Amino acid sequence: MKFESPKSLKEICELLNADFEGNPEHVITGINEIHKVESGDISFVDHPKYYDKCLNSAATTIIINKRVPCPEGKALIFTDDPFSAYNFIVRFFRPFQEIKGMISASASIGEGTVIQPGVVIGNHVKIGKDCLIHPNVTIYDYCEIGDRVVIQANAVIGGDAYYFKKRETGFEKMLSCGRVILEDDVEIGVGCTIDKGVSGDTIIGAGTKFDNQVHIGHDTVVGKNCLFAAQVGVAGVTTIEDDVILWGQVGVSKDLTIGKGAIVLAKSGVDKSLKGGKIYFGAPVSEAREKWKEMAYVKRLPEIIKEINQQKQ
Repeated sequence: MKFESPKSLKEICELLNADFEGNPEHVITGINEIHKVESGDISFVDHPKYYDKCLNSAATTIIINKRVPCPEGKALIFTDDPFSAYNFIVRFFRPFQEIKGMISASASIGEGTVIQPGVVIGNHVKIGKDCLIHPNVTIYDYCEIGDRVVIQANAVIGGDAYYFKKRETGFEKMLSCGRVILEDDVEIGVGCTIDKGVSGDTIIGAGTKFDNQVHIGHDTVVGKNCLFAAQVGVAGVTTIEDDVILWGQVGVSKDLTIGKGAIVLAKSGVDKSLKGGKIYFGAPVSEAREKWKEMAYVKRLPEIIKEINQQKQ
């Protein structure tokens, strides 16, 4: 999420009532979690395992729970609970806004776009030209829809990221302030759910088509001209390149990449990154031909065991 105007390190630390190291006039332009940071962003780290990753990331301001040397050109904000500080900043700069009516007055809807009954369109949503939004679709705040997009009934675009921190008292939610972007000529099937980025963007590339009941997790980027069949589920922070086909009920784990032109057959479980241009199957997934050979050998196991026993006799 980018701030409406740049903020100084001093301003942010006054909001948090926190100590800092760095130039008080150090410029901060937005906030992002570690997977999506870029220069000008604040990020946070609260576990020693990830200190180096965060300190050496593109983030130029880091909220941290340990006094460490400040990297050159960056600033540090010290607090015992970086997670809560991060949530405070999100809540301050992107507070919840109630909408008055089914379509927010701040939404922008392009020429030729048809909005069917029961559609809810949130604050600051942008919808392009010649789109068709079917009944009971919900589009959350700040999402952007391109031209000639079709969204079938009961889809939800921009729901909160599924992201929680374990506390002694239970799970604390990481507040979402990102967006969903649907590029031109995308089609979203009935009952699909696409989560917004935690603080960045979930993106569905131009020409991609989803069947019914597809779920896309936060901060995932889907390429152009992909096909996802019914009940595909993709976890957060995943990259799916152009021309990928995922057949029915494929499940894709988080933080991996599926290469351009890959095809994953129905009911497969993708637990690792896959190279493009190949066909995959199974759970865990592997190249389809190898998986089919493996299955053929499994079917022959009783026969093979019988032959071995006969040889022993």
